[in-house]
Amino acid sequence: MASSQKLASELNVPASPTTSRVELWSFYLYYVGNNGLSGFNFGPSQFQNLLFLAGYDPSQLPSSAPCGSNTNCVLPYLGKIRNINSIVLLTNGISFAIQAVLLLLIGAWADYGTWRPNITVVFTLVAVAVSFAWLGVEDPSKWQAGVALYILGLITYQGALTFWTAAFPGLARHLPEVEISAQLVADGEKSWDEHAEFESLSRNRVSNISFTVSSLGEILILVVMVGILEGLKAGSSTANNTKAFSVLIAFSGALWLLCALPWFFLEKRRPGLALPPSSSLFTIGFRQTYIALRECVRLKQTFLYLIFYFLMGDVLNTTVTVVATLQNSIVSYSTLQLTLLLIVGIVAQAIGTYSFWLVQKKFKISTKAMLSFNVIWILVLTVWGLIGIHTDKFGFKHTWEIWLYQVFYGLMVCPWYAYSQTMISEVSPPSQMFLFFALFSVVGKTSAFIGPLVSSAIITVSDNNNNMPFAFLFGLGTVSTMFLYLVDVKKSQMECDEFVKAEADLKAFQG
Repeated sequence: MASSQKLASELNVPASPTTSRVELWSFYLYYVGNNGLSGFNFGPSQFQNLLFLAGYDPSQLPSSAPCGSNTNCVLPYLGKIRNINSIVLLTNGISFAIQAVLLLLIGAWADYGTWRPNITVVFTLVAVAVSFAWLGVEDPSKWQAGVALYILGLITYQGALTFWTAAFPGLARHLPEVEISAQLVADGEKSWDEHAEFESLSRNRVSNISFTVSSLGEILILVVMVGILEGLKAGSSTANNTKAFSVLIAFSGALWLLCALPWFFLEKRRPGLALPPSSSLFTIGFRQTYIALRECVRLKQTFLYLIFYFLMGDVLNTTVTVVATLQNSIVSYSTLQLTLLLIVGIVAQAIGTYSFWLVQKKFKISTKAMLSFNVIWILVLTVWGLIGIHTDKFGFKHTWEIWLYQVFYGLMVCPWYAYSQTMISEVSPPSQMFLFFALFSVVGKTSAFIGPLVSSAIITVSDNNNNMPFAFLFGLGTVSTMFLYLVDVKKSQMECDEFVKAEADLKAFQG
């Protein structure tokens, strides 16, 4: 469309093809496959299950008594005897540290040429291979191999998700209705503020629908998994239950590949920027991250949101990981129980995300306001765990709490994943959207390894009190919320406009 050409010219980015309905739905379908069941749900649960079965009760002679439901459980790991929950958090931190370095190296590739779709394909194929590799790790004696698969699973899942997400701003910007709106602005028939509000709602629509479609698809997958578990007689023995974990991970990987194929072939290769003369593919990531950080200081509103995203992302990622370790212990690593819990959680997630979107659409509430409301419930989640430090009556200590947590997390917390990403696009310069998405991803991964490492250390020094990290998480979450309050989206748009003009004059990206 002509509006696409004109808008691209104004923003100093190459013209891109209009987003078709088929391309958009293949984008949604990919997220049904990359739902996290293999690398984020069952993979970590199987890892902790293997640790529990291989571990021993520290109150007895080393390796003389197996772990029980009412005992501590430890294993030697990285030079120390550690609680298995601490091992999970520590390994999680190592995984995110590797992700941060990897994204520093290749994160900016999404900005140049047509590299980004290729990276998504590679991450996806490796993730699927890791999912099938779990079929060879069904014995507790192989828990060290589980460490490697757990780390690889998280890296490839998050890598694929990051580069798939990076396609979202371009898809939304080139929706037919958004291009028509941009043309009206160019023709003087619509104000820029009206167009910005319309594009913001369009971005939120794409983000929330993708999350809702993924949730609905995930529910169907989980229902099929219940049938698989019945066929494997997962509840009849510990060995069957452990084997069932690996089968579910492999099944998730197979479905991921099936759902990914349409996106691989139907995504339109939208042109990126030309590689600067003084840079190579191996240096551009570090150079552009440095430049983006430098320019972020000038983009004050973007920088404020970056700080908030760094801190709150750490709080939520670590909170979810800590609760997951407690949940696995409470249900005794039962694959059937965990699958049923996920079904409840995903149903709540679909209802919560779509309800947030309907409310926002009806009342035309800003992205920042929706995100601010969502953040309140993340803090409530940390308080819930905080209460359990000194009591066994509440604080993720009982089965009924885990069921309630799944509903609460789905309804009130999960919209974070849609709104926090949309907010990035609202405070980033359009001509360098991929770069800033990559920057936020690097920052997110950096924070995501700090929280688990600190929480692992807290558990170790607090005599294996698994709820103690919630004190740290509540304090950090409270501080981070202050930075979100300070973000002014309208000021950010003006700062980004000035940034784009400076870039056009070759002032911003010569460094």
